[in-house]
Amino acid sequence: MPAETILLLAGTAEGRALAERISEERPDSRLVTALAGRTLFPKRPAGEVRVGGFGGAEGLARFLLAEGVTRLVDATHPFAAGIARNAAQAASGTGVPRLKLLRPAWTPGARDRWTPVSCLGAARDALPEGARPFLALGRQHLAPFRHRSDLRPVLRMVDPPEEPLPFLADLVLGLPSADPVEEIALFRRFGVTHLVCRNSGGDASSAKLVAARRLGLPVVIVARPVSPPGPTVSELQEVLDWLS
Repeated sequence: MPAETILLLAGTAEGRALAERISEERPDSRLVTALAGRTLFPKRPAGEVRVGGFGGAEGLARFLLAEGVTRLVDATHPFAAGIARNAAQAASGTGVPRLKLLRPAWTPGARDRWTPVSCLGAARDALPEGARPFLALGRQHLAPFRHRSDLRPVLRMVDPPEEPLPFLADLVLGLPSADPVEEIALFRRFGVTHLVCRNSGGDASSAKLVAARRLGLPVVIVARPVSPPGPTVSELQEVLDWLS
């Protein structure tokens, strides 16, 4: 029998890194990493991998009990509010200890031209008429912009859309570049006038913000949802310390 069964809710760069660290440093524990399955070819982390939803908080609670989970680590995206709530409710209902790994939010510098907004609808409304926004939002978050036929958006997606886009746009496929120079070249190539993104935080996709700063582009940035109550850390090592 394993010393512990750890369920890691992942899907982020931190989640994959954490899975590697747990597998290396806790070989006597069973690690199950859960992915939402929203990308066609996700990078599979170390250990057992489960792809797909649980069926809400009740389904997750059943999984925790059925699999004998002794620790639950939520390393999902800062904007994955639904699964974060479900994790908190399932852990509370089953008595399984839970820890949230939440990367620090981005903060504007002196040269940044940020317009903070509370939601996607407000982000849409903050754009001036005829803007050419780069929507770094993902395909699940585009619907509000279909009401702005005056915009000429540029989109970036990891995978090609399975259904037609809700509006006319130029589409860029692939992951964000970590090099601000490449992001600058992309913005210039498409004549981008504004960057629209969520305050995801972290280093993996911050190059677009550096690019916007260097180009002097306005940034419309959506604030994070409030995380559910419970213990929260920002560093991988803090998670490993909690598990030890």
